[in-house]
Amino acid sequence: MASIPTGYGHLGQAGLDDQVLGKVYDHTVVRRLLKYTLAYKFWAFLSVFGMMGYIVTMVAQPLIIAWGINSFIIAHPDEQASWGNIHIVGLIFVGNAIALMIFNFIQYASLARASVYVLYDLRRDMFAHLQKQPTSFFDRNEVGRIMSRVQNDVHQLQEFMDIGIVTLGDIAMLGFITMAMFFMDPFLAAVTLGSLPLLLIIMTFWQKYSRPTFVKVRVAISAVNANLQENISGVRVAQSMNRQSLNLNHFDNLNSDHLEATKKAAWLAAVLLPAVEVLTVVSMGLVIIVGGLMTFEGALEVGFLVAFLMYVQRLFEPIRTLAMQYTQFQRAMASGARIFELLDLVPETQDKPNAPLLPRIEGEIQFENVTFSYNAGEDVLHDINLQIKPGQTVALVGITGAGKTSLVALAARLYEPQKGRILVDGKNIQEYSRESLASQMSMVLQEPFLHSSTIKENIRYRHRWISDEEIIQAAKAVGAHEFISALPRGYDTVLEQRGGNLSIGQRQLVSFARAVAADPRIIVLDEATASVDSHTEFLIQRALKTLLIGRTSIVIAHRLSTITGADKIVVLQLGKIIAEGTHMELLQNSQLYADLYAMNFGESNNN
Repeated sequence: MASIPTGYGHLGQAGLDDQVLGKVYDHTVVRRLLKYTLAYKFWAFLSVFGMMGYIVTMVAQPLIIAWGINSFIIAHPDEQASWGNIHIVGLIFVGNAIALMIFNFIQYASLARASVYVLYDLRRDMFAHLQKQPTSFFDRNEVGRIMSRVQNDVHQLQEFMDIGIVTLGDIAMLGFITMAMFFMDPFLAAVTLGSLPLLLIIMTFWQKYSRPTFVKVRVAISAVNANLQENISGVRVAQSMNRQSLNLNHFDNLNSDHLEATKKAAWLAAVLLPAVEVLTVVSMGLVIIVGGLMTFEGALEVGFLVAFLMYVQRLFEPIRTLAMQYTQFQRAMASGARIFELLDLVPETQDKPNAPLLPRIEGEIQFENVTFSYNAGEDVLHDINLQIKPGQTVALVGITGAGKTSLVALAARLYEPQKGRILVDGKNIQEYSRESLASQMSMVLQEPFLHSSTIKENIRYRHRWISDEEIIQAAKAVGAHEFISALPRGYDTVLEQRGGNLSIGQRQLVSFARAVAADPRIIVLDEATASVDSHTEFLIQRALKTLLIGRTSIVIAHRLSTITGADKIVVLQLGKIIAEGTHMELLQNSQLYADLYAMNFGESNNN
């Protein structure tokens, strides 16, 4: 069995997603993200083309202005000649401005197109990969943490992609501006850039204090959201127990922690921006003083002095932007690492390469020396040997924790046994495609799960070829047709979340209709009638008499009175089979079964 990569097995540990900021630049994340981007290379290259065009036209603006000042206003003091020639500079300036606007549009429009496609592919791949994970994966990892990777982490990458190329443009802009300044006058350029080392020192100290502060903000807002979700989900319990004031106090404490962390983060951001602004003003002051003296002595033309002043302002603008995006890059790199960590996770249960399809089965199931554990060293099933003949109805009974659900989960290949093998019609199910096995089995669980779609679509489910007439016949077979027909839109009634507009019994009947419509060879009923009322249970039991004919069925029953007619009853205790036989045989030969039946019979009489 494949092992969980380091880090991902701890997904359920609180705080991991919030406290890891990551590197500012992670080559592995960028390289793999680039592979997704190259699938849309036209839009990516068009964005880079727009970025480079924008940088060139942006850097050219001060040079055009300097050219106009030096060549026409200063060199041609005659007013008529000056105004006649300045039109040329004006046209070039306007043309450059139009080109700048076009290149900027190309950059952002193509970047947006490429980024949404990449994020679409990432979400699709993550969802598809999650569908391949075994049930054990979801047992170990919290749903909220998994969703955080699919939603929040992808959102962080979206922000990264929105600013990634723009940030590269900012860096390239710094290079082009520096080259232009040294081209005009190396000495004045060196004077202008003299304040950059001081800025780097400020940034180093700022990052030292800002990093833990931004971590606290993320941890605090995570705690607020988690508490909010918990209280909304449990609002009925809170109101029934009159706990609203206590919940409010606890939420208020968490909210206050977030407030304090956010205030500190805002204060740090407020400190950085003025520092950058001061250095900008200092650099401009140096340019005015030194450049002014050079102009007075004739060593620098007036146009270049004006261009220098414009470049100083544009030089610090991307520096300011990069400083504020530092932590955003850290979050994006950490999110990217978590996303690709998930995509690299090898499913523990997967088909062998080129696994053949399981042919149409008769329904014989055989467990041979099967041992299984969810956690290493903690076996929940011990050396199970069991044979179920085609068409038999076999009931599994035992107290909670006996291993009943684990046994049927292995039969459906939701898990893989550590030892032994499971045969269907004499074929080892691990040698065949799991999908071909699942397509010939149906499971009805104690907690019915319905999608927020029509009843018709819930019964049809993945079997798209099932006709409306067959859906109605399946509903009639399990006694669901009457209540479905009474709904305002009948089979086209759209269900609320998890079927909230139906009763528990009605939801279970729809689940049974789904199982019947699939025409399975094997049916598993895992305490499928435990949550329904007596009348609904009667309808289901009556339907099962017809439904199970010619099919192999495994039934886990809470009420033993419902399985007395089973062909075989298997008694489990602490993961071992301790007895099997018919109802009457077990009453005589199994003390545990007799005790369980007596307790159930007593409960039934009391009810």
